[in-house]
Amino acid sequence: MADRATGRLAPLRRNPGFALLFWATAGSAIGTYLAALALSVDIFDRTGSGAWLAALLIADFIPIVVIGIALGPLVDRLSRRRLMILSDVVRAAVFVALPFVDQPALIVALAGVNGVATGFFRPAAWAGFPNLVPEEDREQATSLLSTVEHVAWMLGPVLAGGLLAFSGTDVAYWVNAATFLLSAALVARISAASLRSDEPITRGHWDDLRAGLGLVFRSRPLLTVLVAWNVSALATAFVNVAEVPLVKDDLGGGNVGLGILVGATGLGLVIGSFFAASVLQRIGMQALYSGSLLVMALGFGVAAASPTVAVAAVLAAFATIGNGAAIVCNQLLVQEGAPDAMRGRALAVLMSTYYGVLGIAMAGGGLLVDGAGARTAWAVAGGVYLVSTVLAFVLTGSSRREPVAEPLDPGGLERIRTLMTEIDDTRRREQESRRPDAARTGPETGGTPPESARSAL
Repeated sequence: MADRATGRLAPLRRNPGFALLFWATAGSAIGTYLAALALSVDIFDRTGSGAWLAALLIADFIPIVVIGIALGPLVDRLSRRRLMILSDVVRAAVFVALPFVDQPALIVALAGVNGVATGFFRPAAWAGFPNLVPEEDREQATSLLSTVEHVAWMLGPVLAGGLLAFSGTDVAYWVNAATFLLSAALVARISAASLRSDEPITRGHWDDLRAGLGLVFRSRPLLTVLVAWNVSALATAFVNVAEVPLVKDDLGGGNVGLGILVGATGLGLVIGSFFAASVLQRIGMQALYSGSLLVMALGFGVAAASPTVAVAAVLAAFATIGNGAAIVCNQLLVQEGAPDAMRGRALAVLMSTYYGVLGIAMAGGGLLVDGAGARTAWAVAGGVYLVSTVLAFVLTGSSRREPVAEPLDPGGLERIRTLMTEIDDTRRREQESRRPDAARTGPETGGTPPESARSAL
């Protein structure tokens, strides 16, 4: 068992650049989730208003959607390393400034700046990391990078809660700034060239934007993620909105019960993402992706009828094991379906559409909880996950081993034309040289082009 675990960590030992990105992502992700709780507590303590909390969430949420729709090509056009470092420095500056800000409107504005920086960091990191590891390590490396994000999802709020309890929001903000500076320092040690294997192809911003959208709809692996994961976003929204009333009202678990449930979901995400690559090697993408969504459907659907918080927590952990594995599948499908030169904009489009659907569905989920109750919302979520399961099964079944849709390279086409012209000229000269003595034959003057020329075509 120990040998297997060590083997799963092998990409960290064999690839120093990936190890640096791994730890940078860990620091950045812990800071992101620590910030989410610290900002929420700060704005609520100052205003006591749900409306201000909603404004804070929107300010952190909307930039991700806007960046994917309007600015995604920048992730491919600019240096990914520089973009990640700048994002971390901007986020650090935001949290250095926050202890000196008292007005809620300015806090929300700074949260928006933080959201913009995060909206660039994640696509740049996920688009660049496949270039840091060889092909044989990519599945396990993807699993590890997802796992460390989910570990941060578990630890960030816990650290924030401890800091807020003992020292208030200011210290939490300072610690948060330090995590982003650590991330920037680690990313700075990665070679800029190693984060990109292809030269960026650009025909102007709006043409690049249309090309990214077209790639998502044209490439079957990307279309699979777009359809199956966005449908699952509807269910995820219902689960998230109904989580608190389910525990507090239906199960009588209070804040302690809520903490147990949230902790269980975090544990499930870590387990699912960590073991996803190993399971993928045994059963393949179609079975793992659709099976992961089926686990989510069964876990949350059955949890709707839970008699106690403990039962609900076990079932939620089971469901999020599937969630963690499905997230790894999403990233691997993106790597399969998008060439490096367009991977950043493809990720940005997929992230923006997912968060856009999630935000709209949360509004609908609130109405569902108010009208039919939290248990019904989780039961409906289970049904929606089943629909997503079927879609994933069908789409991954028809997209196995589809070649990556590489963009046209005008320079490459020109080289091919030149080579073909040279071959034609060579044939013409050979024919002219044989005309005086048409009877002469043999391998020296045969009309068949050299094997190297045919291979080059």
